[in-house]
Amino acid sequence: MIHKKTMGSWVETANIEGCDFPIENLPYGCFQIKNDTSSRQLLGVAIGDQILPLSGLTQKIEIPNNLKAAFYLFDDVNLNAFMALPESIQDSCRLFLTELLKLGNIHENQLRSMLIPQSSVEMLLPCKIPDFTDFYSGIHHATNVGLMLRPDQPLNPNYDWIPVAYHGRSSSIIPSGIPVVRPMGQTRASGGKPPYFQASRKLDYELELGIFIGQANPQGQAIGINQAERHFFGMCLLNDWSARDIQAWEAAPLGPFLAKNFATTISPWIVTRKALEPFRKPWIRSESSPSALPYLDSNLNSECGAIEIHLEVYLQTSLMKEKSFAPQKIAYSEYRSAAYWTVAQLITHHASNGCNLNSGDLLGTGTLSGELAEQAGSLLELSQGGKKPIELNSGEQRTFLEDGDTVIFKAFCEGKDTVRIGFGECKSQIISKNTMES
Repeated sequence: MIHKKTMGSWVETANIEGCDFPIENLPYGCFQIKNDTSSRQLLGVAIGDQILPLSGLTQKIEIPNNLKAAFYLFDDVNLNAFMALPESIQDSCRLFLTELLKLGNIHENQLRSMLIPQSSVEMLLPCKIPDFTDFYSGIHHATNVGLMLRPDQPLNPNYDWIPVAYHGRSSSIIPSGIPVVRPMGQTRASGGKPPYFQASRKLDYELELGIFIGQANPQGQAIGINQAERHFFGMCLLNDWSARDIQAWEAAPLGPFLAKNFATTISPWIVTRKALEPFRKPWIRSESSPSALPYLDSNLNSECGAIEIHLEVYLQTSLMKEKSFAPQKIAYSEYRSAAYWTVAQLITHHASNGCNLNSGDLLGTGTLSGELAEQAGSLLELSQGGKKPIELNSGEQRTFLEDGDTVIFKAFCEGKDTVRIGFGECKSQIISKNTMES
């Protein structure tokens, strides 16, 4: 079925209703050809179920003079240099790519011969990620977890005022499809006994979005709220894996450590800020919430700082795979209503003390749970801390993840007068340490 609202591409699969990657999206990624030892890392854009390689494009298509320098950057092994360009140049490059892929383009035959099926590649991290910061902007998640720990005061007094975050570890960020090894760590023992060192028994996922920084800011130079989005390159899905039993023992007083630094999975395609513009919405807080401090507040942020992104969580156990059961959707949420702070506010606060953000830095939004029970962004919430197992269509139950379980995140944006765009998948299977060693 052809999407009636799309501008249309000569790549036929990009025109199908419900496609994640229509011509209106064109996310950037990095890949290698499967089972080809001679294949190097290549950069490209997703279009339908295909990839248009951008590496070497300058040698095959005449590029406008004002964009040649930018397109030469696609010959690199990652996107960082392109991400650091001014947004006006990035937007012009995206417009040129859109024209190349539109129906009726004179280069169709030449470009069609260059297309690579997505099924034939291994997706890699889209860029070098110098640093990773994980925020806690999901208001409903913060409240749900707070109620488990501090029923009388679920949110700390600073939550209304500060975009709370912790500094994560970039070295263990992996692309979708790479297995996650169940982590080891210390867990609390009862009766005053010494803690145990063992594999986590309460392994969990966290449904998040990732924000990629484009242009850097010099150390010592803050980023104003109305300039913050100039540094916002695009977004991906992010799974901030969490070992809840390890976290409960080690978190005080300095926060997450081994409970989170073992792996963070992201979807491999970066959906650009430009592609997300049609889904902008006003940023609105409840009347009971205080106004943000002036450095985090502006008319522009209030008018269009929020983005409406629909999120879904699927789970497939080993037994479900054996019985050919499809992954089961166990939760859904929506970014705009789940997040207490906007992208611009996260960037502004991060740099407000002069912290220098670099091209390729990744900011996690925090777990994006909705108000309803079925909108929980983690098993910790869905199972009420392990007290209420969730029922699966295979007859199994889950409170936390077991070896062999596969977690899949999906996301999409859609509106009445806009073409639906998607993020692809953020997918990983849990394996045991013994499986990895064998």
